[in-house]
Amino acid sequence: MLGLGCGLGLPTAHAQQQPVEIKFTAQVNGQPFSCGQSYKDIGSTKSTITPSDFRFFVSEVELLDAQGRATALTLTQDKTWQVENVALLDFENATGPCRNGTVPTNTSVRGTVPPGKYTGVRFTLGVPFKLNHVDPTTAPAPLSSTAMFWTWQGGYKFLKVDMASAGTTAAHGHGAAHGAGHGGGAASGFSVHLGSTMCASPSKTAAPTACANPNRLTVSLPQFDLSKQTIVADIGAVLAGANVDVNTPGTSPGCMSFLKDADCPPIMAALGLPYENHAAGLQRFFSAK
Repeated sequence: MLGLGCGLGLPTAHAQQQPVEIKFTAQVNGQPFSCGQSYKDIGSTKSTITPSDFRFFVSEVELLDAQGRATALTLTQDKTWQVENVALLDFENATGPCRNGTVPTNTSVRGTVPPGKYTGVRFTLGVPFKLNHVDPTTAPAPLSSTAMFWTWQGGYKFLKVDMASAGTTAAHGHGAAHGAGHGGGAASGFSVHLGSTMCASPSKTAAPTACANPNRLTVSLPQFDLSKQTIVADIGAVLAGANVDVNTPGTSPGCMSFLKDADCPPIMAALGLPYENHAAGLQRFFSAK
């Protein structure tokens, strides 16, 4: 719970805004994420994985009061990790198997809200449609991250987690860390890349007018104490029903949100999203601790 009060006297516009920092942490089955660390008992085969990337976008962050009323968090416009109403959370530090990443990390969302008594938080995993199909070569950071971009049609990777497992080999260069196509063959690692699919566009370099599968997830944590708690993103919970040792032939490594991929149903369900004829499950990625 975060109680925000006003001072005495006539408040100024600046005094009417209270700074807020929402902390995030990345985990794998309850253990802190770290580049180069291996994690056991992952997925349906109880495999061992070694992650090489862990990043995601959040947007439209709101604080909730006890009655569920929402107040938008005005993000600090640092144009490094945050721009407009979008923030990039980045937990890799370019060491070891994360060598294709970036050295700086970002583990919180920062902004301001009017004074009030807030007991929860709500946000979207993903980039809003109006910002999802911009040109990353001209967009301000963090939307300038080409590592988090698919194509003009698909837009950004809302969630990007790459790994090697006991049954797959780590990708070198771009490999699984970048593969956004439908290319087949043996898996070179296992990835979870979430983004919009089936986006209608007149050409590969033109922004779409709509996407049949937006794949944005609204996450609500109505009981969240901003002064004491952290939002946990646990990829182990997302992978619990998946076989990370084997990739369906003819599909991208792991689940990259594309249709007709047998590796996707348990992952999308755990993310709380529908997939083809599979209904959405309860999201298991985010929790408050």
